[in-house]
Amino acid sequence: MRRLIVSLFRFAIEVFYRRVEVAGLENVPRDAPAVFAVNHPNGLIDPLFLLCYAPRQVSFLAKAPLFRYPVIGWFVKLFDSIPVYRKQDNVAGSNEETFARAREILERGGGLAIFPEGTTHSDARLRELKTGAARIALGASISRLAIVPTGIYYSAKGTFRSDVLVLFGAPLSVRPDESVEELTREIENGLASVTLQADSRAALDLIEKAEDIFSDRTDVTVEFELRKQFIAGYHYLSEHDPERLGRLESEVTRFTEELGRAKLEPHKLVPRFRFSTIVRVVVQLPLALAGAVLHYPTYRLVGALAKRFSQGESEMMATMKFIGSLLLFPLTWIVYAALTFHFFGVAAAVAALVIVPLLGYEAYRVLETADDLIGRMRAIRRRYLVAARETIRTEFLAVAEEMAARDPL
Repeated sequence: MRRLIVSLFRFAIEVFYRRVEVAGLENVPRDAPAVFAVNHPNGLIDPLFLLCYAPRQVSFLAKAPLFRYPVIGWFVKLFDSIPVYRKQDNVAGSNEETFARAREILERGGGLAIFPEGTTHSDARLRELKTGAARIALGASISRLAIVPTGIYYSAKGTFRSDVLVLFGAPLSVRPDESVEELTREIENGLASVTLQADSRAALDLIEKAEDIFSDRTDVTVEFELRKQFIAGYHYLSEHDPERLGRLESEVTRFTEELGRAKLEPHKLVPRFRFSTIVRVVVQLPLALAGAVLHYPTYRLVGALAKRFSQGESEMMATMKFIGSLLLFPLTWIVYAALTFHFFGVAAAVAALVIVPLLGYEAYRVLETADDLIGRMRAIRRRYLVAARETIRTEFLAVAEEMAARDPL
């Protein structure tokens, strides 16, 4: 059952997200107990990426109220999760039981995932880590135990068809003579190496805009590393040349506003066309439009419900959209099949149950490509934006060269 559910989740993830990349698999021990210390930017979506893309079976530490939720409670129990009892949750239970069950999993060579920040959030930096991961690792007293810092990066975490990178960092060994505080600091440093760490949300937003100017959206790993370099450049200019940083901020903001008025994205400024792609879009467009019409009401309903139930919290938006899509799109297909059965009989209903989901898949695939092509065509008439982009790129490259000259290592 677990394998089947994981396969379904993985399929849903690869529909919901445009691209998922996994890096650092060589850092994950295959035959030794391991604790995965994971950042937590995106609600209940984050555990799914460990569940579906870690190269070994993983159990989770999860807050106790989740075990009482309808549907979600069934899933967390199915995946051998362990409840964590927090004071603010007002759920009866003891964390002594939590630590005992965690030790059992590790002693039999299992993998355990924990989110040491303690809560999901949208901050520019890691929150202060709880000591639970270090206490579990030291309390297990297992010689081969490794802690694997794991970063989950989203290009736009609350958006349908964004990109995701799951990055497994270098494993940390656990020394029996070190303190909980020392190990927690090591975990924090390990997590910092696989996540983006900026001084403020405003700085991170600027860095995201700057990276968009450079990126062509073909490689999430390159995008992540580029944003880390921009963060280093931001810190460098903040310290050595704040006036220059201010000018760059103004240039990037002005360029982004001009793109917004033109309804373009930076990567569409590159005129990249394939005749075969244009032909495919034209030929398949009627089917795609049919799929879009059939699924549009449900698509809008999922968005409205996600906005309502996430209550303005960006870190819960993708969770609500994902859960809503898993529930409402299959229900939509069943409704269409039932209507077809009423008017045309069993054979037509079975055909509808197969054809309607395929039309939905065709809709998002073809219309996404069409949107990209249209954007690139519109960008041809705005060559001044290309020139502005190159000016900003040149300035950033000059900063990188200056940093390299100051610190050649």
